[in-house]
Amino acid sequence: MSIIVKANPGDSSDSVIRKFQKKVIAEGLVQEIRDRSVYKKPSQRRQEYLAEKRRKIMRAKRYGG
Repeated sequence: MSIIVKANPGDSSDSVIRKFQKKVIAEGLVQEIRDRSVYKKPSQRRQEYLAEKRRKIMRAKRYGG
């Protein structure tokens, strides 16, 4: 996974850094690194998945989605 940001002529270094940060967030790289930093047992992953599923269902009921 490589992220390439091309600097246009006249772009400041701050704007190039902002472009890079947006691409990193859009690709979900930070979240993936956090998820992989600590090993989670399959049972724990399943619990988190089911909890997220329940939260989504409750939000849908609450907001009529």
